[in-house]
Amino acid sequence: MNKIRKGDHVIVLTGRDKGKRGTVTSRVDAERLVVEGVNVVKKHVKPNPMKGTTGGVVDKTMPIHQSNVAIWNAAAGKADRVGIKLQDGGKRVRVYKSSGDEIKI
Repeated sequence: MNKIRKGDHVIVLTGRDKGKRGTVTSRVDAERLVVEGVNVVKKHVKPNPMKGTTGGVVDKTMPIHQSNVAIWNAAAGKADRVGIKLQDGGKRVRVYKSSGDEIKI
């Protein structure tokens, strides 16, 4: 079970964008995820008349490693860790470690 999923609100812990918050837009693989507004780079793009695209410099959001982000606990107003609890019937749910509240997307 992934502790950080698409749609979660996270905060960056280390790196150039430390302290920025954003929403996870996608998971690239098992360890990397794309966060909206974080790790944005400039990419030089050639024009392609076959596709109808113009050239220039565009902003592109690159993936970031999941160990460099933490889930944002809005109730506490700070970053938090994620734990797994078993509900009745064997269903696994994600909870905040500090308070034990269930994480809702």
